Amino acid sequence: MEKVLEKDIQTFKLTEDQELLRKTIRDVAEENFKEKAREIDKTHRFPRENFELLSQLEMTGLTLPEKYGGGGMDYVSYSIVIEEIARVCATTSVILAAHLSLCSIPINIFGSDFIKEKYLKKLAKGEFLGAFCLSEPGNGSDAQAMLTKAEDKGDHYLLNGTKAWITNGKEAEVYVVLAQSTPVETLHATSLPKHKGVSAFIIEKNIAGVSFGKLEDKLGIRASSTCQVILDNVKVPKENLLGSTGEGFKIAMVTLDGGRIGIASQALGIAQACFDLASSYAKHREAFGKKISDFQAIQFMLTEMATEIEVGRLLTYQAANLHDTGEKFTKTAAEAKLFCSELASKAANKALQILGGYGYTTEYDAERFLRDAKITEIYEGTSEIQRIVIAQNVIKEIVGT
Repeated sequence: MEKVLEKDIQTFKLTEDQELLRKTIRDVAEENFKEKAREIDKTHRFPRENFELLSQLEMTGLTLPEKYGGGGMDYVSYSIVIEEIARVCATTSVILAAHLSLCSIPINIFGSDFIKEKYLKKLAKGEFLGAFCLSEPGNGSDAQAMLTKAEDKGDHYLLNGTKAWITNGKEAEVYVVLAQSTPVETLHATSLPKHKGVSAFIIEKNIAGVSFGKLEDKLGIRASSTCQVILDNVKVPKENLLGSTGEGFKIAMVTLDGGRIGIASQALGIAQACFDLASSYAKHREAFGKKISDFQAIQFMLTEMATEIEVGRLLTYQAANLHDTGEKFTKTAAEAKLFCSELASKAANKALQILGGYGYTTEYDAERFLRDAKITEIYEGTSEIQRIVIAQNVIKEIVGT
């Protein structure tokens, strides 16, 4: 019986380098991004200088190979950086997350040597800001229903269509774009599913035919540049095909798996900010002759926040660690994204409740945290999509496939 119960109990512990990275990026974020976060939230001003500072600190190529000017660091380190930035400025965290996990990483995984040499160095150094174009005005979470077309013209592709909700939209220099490269009729004739006709392409901002819709007036992360990217007879060189023809849907799914770790980290940072604000306020606010932190109702809210943040952090680090070790991490990343995004909204509501009337005003950051938190339940796969992903993987585990 003892042999059956014997296990190596593993605890997740950050390395000294990871701990140092956390302290470094926290200090940078506190000093350079925290006060500005309110200003850019009100004005919707894109904080390009924040991205430039991160590039000077070699964060814009954090997980990219050193041979292309990147930091060669792991995904746990990436998670730490995104969390610490989101803790003070969710806008800046999503700018970096979209640049790294949605644009740079798929180029690194699926790009040819030519493509990597052409784009990764500039992306790693922050000379280029990256974006990812998957969603469209009418398809929402149905990534297979895209209408953007890529026609093979012999020596180039011709792209036409509109992409929606693009983070870093007007500000990016490089875009990974998903488009239908094989006509649906051809796929039907060969009994292939529609997603087998999707391909991924790299386009640049300054080429003819690329334009942008209006900036979206959003509830939260208001200073990130979110808009439609419009493609009108955009000529894309053959060498700018990412991966192989028909591999686009696979590229998108692999990209979103990794991206969900980033969003989980962002949500975790927002939740931590909520706890920090609420606990600090509770220690100083008095009611009925004593600190409100002495009231059991407040203690229970803070306790629940602290516990769930710790759980979310361990789950996110587990997903990142599985990514780093080359193991399957799709389910764990979806679990982390689902748990942490819903946690961020719960923590923001609790923080606002603890602050009472002050929480409902812009004098404190609780209302901004609440607005910023909600998007983490929507982008890179809604909570409903995460539940589907998790369920599919759970069923596979049950039936052993």
